[in-house]
Amino acid sequence: MRIAIDAMGGDHAPKEIILGVNRAIEEFTDIECTLFGNEEEINKYVEKNDRIAIVHTDEKIESTDEPVKAVRRKKTASMVMMAQAVKDKTADACISAGNTGALMAAGLFIVGRIKGIERPALAPTLPTLDGKGFVFLDVGANADAKPEHLLQYATMGSIYAQNVRKIANPKVALLNIGTEENKGNDLTKKAFTLLQDSELNFIGNIESRDLLTGSADVIVTDGFTGNVVLKNIEGTAASLFSMLKDTFMNSFKNKIAAGLIKSDLLEIKNKMDYTEYGGACLFGLNAPVVKAHGSSNANAIYHAIRQTREMVHHHISETIANSLKLDNE
Repeated sequence: MRIAIDAMGGDHAPKEIILGVNRAIEEFTDIECTLFGNEEEINKYVEKNDRIAIVHTDEKIESTDEPVKAVRRKKTASMVMMAQAVKDKTADACISAGNTGALMAAGLFIVGRIKGIERPALAPTLPTLDGKGFVFLDVGANADAKPEHLLQYATMGSIYAQNVRKIANPKVALLNIGTEENKGNDLTKKAFTLLQDSELNFIGNIESRDLLTGSADVIVTDGFTGNVVLKNIEGTAASLFSMLKDTFMNSFKNKIAAGLIKSDLLEIKNKMDYTEYGGACLFGLNAPVVKAHGSSNANAIYHAIRQTREMVHHHISETIANSLKLDNE
């Protein structure tokens, strides 16, 4: 399978992008990667391999660029050329750690939306205390949503969880301000009814304080709420580890204590490491489009490639499209 990669997107591009590609190419013998970006910079880090191709371009989309304008005007930007390769069917999927809004625009306008999908959804897999993780969507592809959109999000998330994450009959929950059926606003109340009447394994509402407990495999919400929650989780985790570090380093006694439980602290940190789960998938498009975190290191890129490989292997986009056809028949 062929994966197109924006080598210039992200805070640590191209070095960490290429190091992640090198590792993936070595481990997965059934993939080919095409890197889009500055060839001279890429060649500093790439390991020569006949399954790695480079398409040179000096243009790239910056994090400060206005997403839609950048995609429309920068036709030779690495991200745009990557998406075009998927549209032209010279690649089966694409990955970028660059500008999130631009990648969503490139996915929507270039790769294209599956017929019947009203709104694509951005879906990361987030860690849980039990180490299983859960698919969370939407986290920002669309600020507003209708109840029917949340039902589609749940369907796409379930297909992904079942095929890629190998979870039989994934449990689906609706993010809400309470667990009772009649809780929430008009959107959540109507979405609850649609989900309850669907063939999904819907377990009801879930409160934000229970997101990381592992109670559900797929959790759906509108993009505005999802983005706020996601950033709150990231910020809380970063602050907590920062406070722990300050506490353990503020005295000789605490430093000794830190040394004694260092392996336990690393185990906790690794359990909550988002990079092990890959990137955020943009569901609802004609081919897999994966958004790696902007600060992705080589490990995160490797797992994004692993995740994308699984999506292509299990024909996730085609399965979503076929599911919609069956629902409409």
